[in-house]
Amino acid sequence: MTPENVFQIAQPLALAGWALLLFAPLMPGFADRVAGYGIPILLALVYIAMMIAYLPGSEGGFASLPEVMKLFTVPGLAMAGWLHYLAFDLFIGGWEVRAARRDRIPHWLVLPCLVLTLLAGPIGLLLFLALRYGRRRLKADPATA
Repeated sequence: MTPENVFQIAQPLALAGWALLLFAPLMPGFADRVAGYGIPILLALVYIAMMIAYLPGSEGGFASLPEVMKLFTVPGLAMAGWLHYLAFDLFIGGWEVRAARRDRIPHWLVLPCLVLTLLAGPIGLLLFLALRYGRRRLKADPATA
């Protein structure tokens, strides 16, 4: 399977996972199992296969930015890098949904965090952590609000 074929399958699969997370309150157990764990695990397994197939003998490395840039000139390794993003961001989105449910944060407040986690992972994660922290502070001391 070519890196392009992997992309054509992985991209819509990850987006389906994000759709499940957006509608997680309607089917929480299913969303947790499929979007929170199943799809990220599947993407991670394909990532491992891509790394095994394309990393040995490739030029570049992880010790400097120019070495990393050289790795990403190999389509199979660029796809592996994309799988890395897809798997980790979706896993974090699943964690955000589960943590919000556990902390009784309304899902509508989590939606912007999910969108940002999809588009710019660390920003979405930071927004969710700030939301979670703020909600906990309000519950701990409502007089400070």
